[in-house]
Amino acid sequence: MKFLGNILWLVLGGLVIALIYYVIGLLMCITVIGIPFGVQLFKLGTYALWPFGRELVNGPSEPGCLSVAMNLIWILCGWWEIAALHLGFGLLLCISIVGIPWGLQHFKMALGSVFPFGKEIR
Repeated sequence: MKFLGNILWLVLGGLVIALIYYVIGLLMCITVIGIPFGVQLFKLGTYALWPFGRELVNGPSEPGCLSVAMNLIWILCGWWEIAALHLGFGLLLCISIVGIPWGLQHFKMALGSVFPFGKEIR
């Protein structure tokens, strides 16, 4: 069931979401200051490719003070808009019964995109 959900997710927009994360991550990696943010965008892009059966969880010894500071910078720089988009798509998909599983995946991605530092994919 997870495989079918992931294939449908990929075909119906997951690939586009992942490509957007990867392209913006590459643009962020142009500068040395943007590299940590680009790495987080690559992580979110990988998660967006195959979200069913996976989750973003706190890494070992997290949240640490560095990840908290980086998450604060992440939010202040406007990356919370990613979470708002995922929340909006999740609400839109949950209108129909058929779209609920995909809407729930958007909710999981919204939560992960608010505080990406210190998270790992399992």
